[in-house]
Amino acid sequence: MARENPLLLGIDLGTSGTKAALVDDRGAVVASATAEHDVSSPHPGWSEQDPEWWWRSTVAAVRAATSSVQGDVVGIGLSGQMHGLVMVARDGRVLRPCILWNDQRSAPQCAKVERELGIETLVRLTGNRMLPGFTAPKILWCREHEPALEREAATHLLPKDWLRFRLSGVRATEVSDASGTALFDCAHRRWSDGMCEALGIRRDTLPACHESHVPSATLSDAAARELGLPSGIPIVGGAGDQAASALGTGITDEGPVSVTIGTSGVAFAASRSWRSAPDGEAHAFCHAVPERWHLMGVMLSCGGSLHWYRAQRGLSGDSGYERLAHEAASAAPGASGLTFLPYLTGERCPHVDPHARGALLGLDPSHRDSHIARSVFEGITFGLRDNLDLIRALGVHVAGVRLAGGGARSPFWAQLCADVFGVPVELGHGAEGGALGVALLAGVGVGVWPDAHAACAAALANTSPRVLAPVGPARYDGAYERFRHAYRALAPYFALQR
Repeated sequence: MARENPLLLGIDLGTSGTKAALVDDRGAVVASATAEHDVSSPHPGWSEQDPEWWWRSTVAAVRAATSSVQGDVVGIGLSGQMHGLVMVARDGRVLRPCILWNDQRSAPQCAKVERELGIETLVRLTGNRMLPGFTAPKILWCREHEPALEREAATHLLPKDWLRFRLSGVRATEVSDASGTALFDCAHRRWSDGMCEALGIRRDTLPACHESHVPSATLSDAAARELGLPSGIPIVGGAGDQAASALGTGITDEGPVSVTIGTSGVAFAASRSWRSAPDGEAHAFCHAVPERWHLMGVMLSCGGSLHWYRAQRGLSGDSGYERLAHEAASAAPGASGLTFLPYLTGERCPHVDPHARGALLGLDPSHRDSHIARSVFEGITFGLRDNLDLIRALGVHVAGVRLAGGGARSPFWAQLCADVFGVPVELGHGAEGGALGVALLAGVGVGVWPDAHAACAAALANTSPRVLAPVGPARYDGAYERFRHAYRALAPYFALQR
């Protein structure tokens, strides 16, 4: 019997907080809420979180989102930060804090694997290189440095999949998030027995893997009581944060390309056929849509660089970002010769370099806060252009970009993106990010829509996009060339910091 007012709950477990969004059967977001959680960095280059922090922020966000909405939640979708390693014992205990996507400690393990197996073999088995952000090298690091814990681990879960375990008791994942483990055969959408064997990782420590829209669990009685929801609600596979955000912007098929400005920065293009970069510089993963894949360029410290600069200026909140944007807008393009490298936590694309670090080059006595602010915005945006160019190099035509994430809310930054990318930028899609995307997947899983294409079409019908045309993109050519040259010049210096 059909529910009178069915609602779909999307939960997006981010690095700095959890967002919950409720979506109706027209694809419209009717309520959303966010609750923050912390990040721990016990050593330089390390980044960890206690999964219990995620649970507390999830409960807070879900209760806040559902508090003023009438209707029945009929499906739940999960999204989250990718690549993190949650080691779970047979009895369900979390054995150590989660090692996050931006943690760089496993760089030696990556170098050893690439040296012994070769990049060509890695790309053949998984479609991708072995990077410190990925999950497999984190397991290898734990085997070397925390062997007792690694032996006790019965299951290796990704962050959103630990959340599924906490919600339901089920240990499972789905194809888009599994793609970022470096243990997944993305071409054939299954775990890679060849990689598991080569790395000595037991196949039975990896959870069952489903397509993203498939219900894989139901909400348990205990979790339902904490969330204030009825038990038994189906939970679909969900998606990694980038595939989920792409669904929220309607990127289900070849054509439009999205750029998401969050803590990290991502350029994302869907593909109807499997293809990967021969050198592995661009990521090639399974999309959250059956029989679709995606190409992705990722910079590690996008909004994260701006967050850092805001803190150095003693500013906080949205007003702090607005002040920096206002200052930056008052300086001329090119920031009077200043160049900012946004590699505060290393880099993944196009520079596979965990040792890269941030830099501010070209200072002289004439420079003011406005010039520095402008150089930070421009440096981040140049890094995004690098990743768009990676996708272009694989044969994807970029006629325009759908801009999403927190950075898309800044009129200054949105126009800067259009100018630096040299193509029109479309705003107004995916304001709720991954939470909207996985709520749509939940709708597919419980039969509200026949497939992800129909679900995204319904959501897009509720938007009023706005297009920004590029204004004088040639003004940035010289500054962009300085940016690219600066990394090449400093890379040997960064390597000396090991």
